[in-house]
Amino acid sequence: MLQEVANRTLRVIDGQQRIYYEGYWIRHYDVPNNLAYKKTLIDQLTRRVFHHVEPGINTPGDKLEEVRRRYEAEGNASRKRVLAAMLAGALLNRGADILTHIVELEQIGITINPENELLKECGLCFMGALEYGKYIRVKHGREGLEELWGEPFRAFTTPVENFLESRYIKIAHTMREIDELNDKMNDVFAKAPMFSNLVKLIQELADSGKNTMETLRSDPAIIEIWPRFVSASEQVADCKPALREDATRREQALGKRGIDIFHRCGTLIEDLTNYRVPMPRTTQTLLQDCDQFREKYAARLY
Repeated sequence: MLQEVANRTLRVIDGQQRIYYEGYWIRHYDVPNNLAYKKTLIDQLTRRVFHHVEPGINTPGDKLEEVRRRYEAEGNASRKRVLAAMLAGALLNRGADILTHIVELEQIGITINPENELLKECGLCFMGALEYGKYIRVKHGREGLEELWGEPFRAFTTPVENFLESRYIKIAHTMREIDELNDKMNDVFAKAPMFSNLVKLIQELADSGKNTMETLRSDPAIIEIWPRFVSASEQVADCKPALREDATRREQALGKRGIDIFHRCGTLIEDLTNYRVPMPRTTQTLLQDCDQFREKYAARLY
């Protein structure tokens, strides 16, 4: 019987240091456990979450009180929702601004006690951003926003090693969802003449997506990894069924329905890769749709 590998196991594989979590060997990076690194981490998380949400809510921290006044005075429900989202952005940026100055003070030798009012205010800002973050909409309307928006707050309130462990676990769970999608597409379409040549595009996207997900943007390896992922995404987005020139309308309709699933799968793998958080409801829906497609069109598919 093979011995089960324990989470947190470190091993060098093909010259790359990796750490084991939930069935996956993930790229591992040594990081310092200090406030300066925590500030850098929160900055990265903040930029990432603003990249994936609706435009216009990355409100500067110095606009916090003005946005709050407008939010409290607004009577129109739709505009109030947008102002709440802008308020969340302002609170997140204000917290990051305060943390920046705290780190600058520590770098010149001024120790900031955990009970310091600045740190307390910083925590309140991140907590407020988390509260108002429920009014924010993601670009694609997918699940996962709560995970993304809550990460800066958790990074601030959690020891660095504990926070990074939670991220490794999320990455492993996200990789599993990508593998489930890839396996399902292979299972449904690999033997269908109309789509068999396209399954390898999903495979490439899944492989490059998992590689992208585990690699820090500061890692020189990203120069090779990122173009591979983008190219794979574009190929899936542009893929078409293999139809004869004299294909019937029924065959054309079947091809369109199948390609719609390929495109949905490609978009979901892209989002999973970029969000780095699992989306179980969205993933399960697509897996079920694949099964229903096969059941409905099996006689014409194979």
